[in-house]
Amino acid sequence: MTIETFVADRLAALKADGNYRVFADLERHRGAFPAATRRAAEQAAEVTVWCSNDYLGMGQHPDVLAAMHAALDRSGAGAGGTRNISGTAHEHVLLERELADLHGKEAALLFTSGYVSNWAALGTLGAMIPDCLILSDALNHASMIEGIRHSRAERLIWKHNDLADLEARLAAQPLERPKLIAFESVYSMDGDIAPIAGICDLADRYNAMTYLDEVHAVGLYGPRGGGIAERDGLMNRLTVIEGTLGKAFGVVGGYIAASANICDFIRSFASGFIFTTALPPHVAAGAAASIRHLKASRTERVQQRARVAQVRARFDQIGLPHLPNPSHIIPLMVGDPVKCKFISDTLLDEHGIYIQPINHPTVPKGTERLRITPSPVHGDADIARLCDALEHLWCQCQLARRPMAAQ
Repeated sequence: MTIETFVADRLAALKADGNYRVFADLERHRGAFPAATRRAAEQAAEVTVWCSNDYLGMGQHPDVLAAMHAALDRSGAGAGGTRNISGTAHEHVLLERELADLHGKEAALLFTSGYVSNWAALGTLGAMIPDCLILSDALNHASMIEGIRHSRAERLIWKHNDLADLEARLAAQPLERPKLIAFESVYSMDGDIAPIAGICDLADRYNAMTYLDEVHAVGLYGPRGGGIAERDGLMNRLTVIEGTLGKAFGVVGGYIAASANICDFIRSFASGFIFTTALPPHVAAGAAASIRHLKASRTERVQQRARVAQVRARFDQIGLPHLPNPSHIIPLMVGDPVKCKFISDTLLDEHGIYIQPINHPTVPKGTERLRITPSPVHGDADIARLCDALEHLWCQCQLARRPMAAQ
């Protein structure tokens, strides 16, 4: 078997299972999000995006764009290399100060993405702390899993959001052994939220460190957008808080916030930081502007929550089975990979609505879904068009509905 035969066979099997990923060619328009132009087969059509992680539309915000233009004119396009070689741009310093302040920590450290920040931070802590045991929530993101694997530290996987299981695993370890509990606040596929206070209580009781991924919560929760931990008054109890600049803040990049010593330790030993070209200064400036705006403004968060409630209420009225959760993420459950992709393709081709299907291995087989993320800039007409199209397709695919009482 040649490599070409092998990869062709695997791709064919992926397509037959309905799990082959197709990336839509979309062009966003400044000031018009969630509208975008889709290009396919030399044709162009207008679509409405319903699955973006730019949860608040900050990628289009005038303050963000102005900051990026100003920094681009002031400093040019790139960072010039790694911070180790080319130096730290002043915009990096200002952004790290904003992030440390956002999370009530002594310091913060920037990375090129949220994936890299998890991979580098968890990989370094697990590898460098002698005899470290990492206790990882069963539904942690792939970037956390990769970082933990890369560390080669011993790891235990505890049942998702299950405090009893976590405690049993902690109690079985010597109190003096270094232990790190790694978990998320908002889980991106089901939209559920971790019992952070309970996890911190266990960490205190069993002498463990905590590592909280807030990528789907920063900007969205808390009085200044610091995430679920800020909302619940728990930031001071967490050892490391990790976040992203590429979702609610609308730009790109990742970071950790922690004590000055921990950030310096990661800076000094993490290959994923040392040997990677730094974020361009204009990107850092745009992210800092977004964070400053959301620290002061509640408007976007209030409007987003209203839109989420509006979509959920409409789904209840027409019996579409969405997972109940306390977050901004609406998982609309299809339960079949072929039908999930068919619905996604038909929404795009016939209704001008873009929602990427979520199939295995991102979610377990039988739980295929459309992951819908209403934003402050989706209007009443957008919601009506979405619900009408889904109701029609649900009938066409002969998918089960459930009454409002079953929600």
